Amino acid sequence: MDLGLAGKNVVVTGASKGIGRATALAFADEGANVAICARSAGPLEEAVKEIESRGVQAFGAPCDVSDGDALGAFFDAAKEALGGVDVLVNNASGFGVNDDEAGWSAGFNVDMMAAVRGTWKVVPWMAEAGGGSVIHISSTSGLEAGSPPAYAAVKAALVSHSKTVAINLAPKNIRVNCVAPGSIEFPGGMWETIKKVNTPMYEGIRSSIPFGRLGSAEEVAAVVVFLASAPASWITGVTLCVDGGQHKGNL
Repeated sequence: MDLGLAGKNVVVTGASKGIGRATALAFADEGANVAICARSAGPLEEAVKEIESRGVQAFGAPCDVSDGDALGAFFDAAKEALGGVDVLVNNASGFGVNDDEAGWSAGFNVDMMAAVRGTWKVVPWMAEAGGGSVIHISSTSGLEAGSPPAYAAVKAALVSHSKTVAINLAPKNIRVNCVAPGSIEFPGGMWETIKKVNTPMYEGIRSSIPFGRLGSAEEVAAVVVFLASAPASWITGVTLCVDGGQHKGNL
């Protein structure tokens, strides 16, 4: 199936590792040019080299996405480097898991407002170009009770934001969707650490998933790429779980 992504220009935030990195590479494998940002320069540079190895144009810059001015400057530089922005993947997360001022601040400023500001930034460019696709990376934590309050609330807010903006932007041929990963394991990620330091917790989560394993970043990335693609042209305002059946609700 031709996904129609060759030559498209894609921005992925928080893309030096995990889901963001896997998503950037998956777009590059489809022939898309990719711009990425992250806080750590070393892993970011490595990810840029991996994207370039696919034979596409790559751009990367360190950025604290919670800083509105810094985020805006990154998007301007990405647009200049690639020549435009056809797809935006808002992936960065502050992992605000503590129910305190710091936890709520991290979730609101990194997960929520970076996605809102990024969407504000690219929508005029996409509208001028005739359309585009915005994808928020939410979480199944935003769909049911049981997760840390700050993290769950912010991820739920991303779902609500995407649905409303999807309806508003449809006349401009801009689609907005959410991907809600379940428990995803990758090198350097939270679940790899939990597996080492809290094996009972890890096994409890693993056994709750019908497939008996955690997901991979590449499995999430494949869904993100599909949602941005031409075959998904009639999909907007959707939150798609990628969790191996971990989320048990009907909706």
